[in-house]
Amino acid sequence: MSLPEVVIHGKTFVVKIDEQTIANRVKELAAEISKEFDGKKPLLIGVLNGSAIFTVDLFREIPYDCEVTFIRVASYHSGMSSSGEVKQVMGLKESIKDRHVIIIEDIVDSGETAKHLLQDLQQHEPATLKLATALFKPAALKYDVRPDYVGFVVEPDFLVGYGLDYDGLGRNLKDIYVLKP
Repeated sequence: MSLPEVVIHGKTFVVKIDEQTIANRVKELAAEISKEFDGKKPLLIGVLNGSAIFTVDLFREIPYDCEVTFIRVASYHSGMSSSGEVKQVMGLKESIKDRHVIIIEDIVDSGETAKHLLQDLQQHEPATLKLATALFKPAALKYDVRPDYVGFVVEPDFLVGYGLDYDGLGRNLKDIYVLKP
């Protein structure tokens, strides 16, 4: 059940995208991915921490053999804006050479993290390398990064919930919330 408002670190947020709408869109994205990668046993690489919920939800909707793993990078250090710097914290252990790989992000806003990951993983010679994101903020892009699979196109507002946090809190919310004007 959606909460009409939540307060995190003294700031009030209201529902932007409800849980059922998110679940329906995840099923649609999984159907797209399933159609494209049928018989290819894709590897989904979730980018921690934000994409954990989206990655698992997407993974569970794919009706055939596929694998999931996680990597961790950091660009948001605290607060409500990006540091603009990407640092790999925890790397990939599986070989992705000649594999069909889908990077799973919670949000693509500036594109810095996605650009970094695509460049880094491409060096490992995957058969295909795609990018899926729960949320895409094209108005905030600073790099030419276009996700292959997009849950929702959103304005460059600050969002929490469904994996997105504000200084570590709010990831567990089932809906996606926006800062109340």
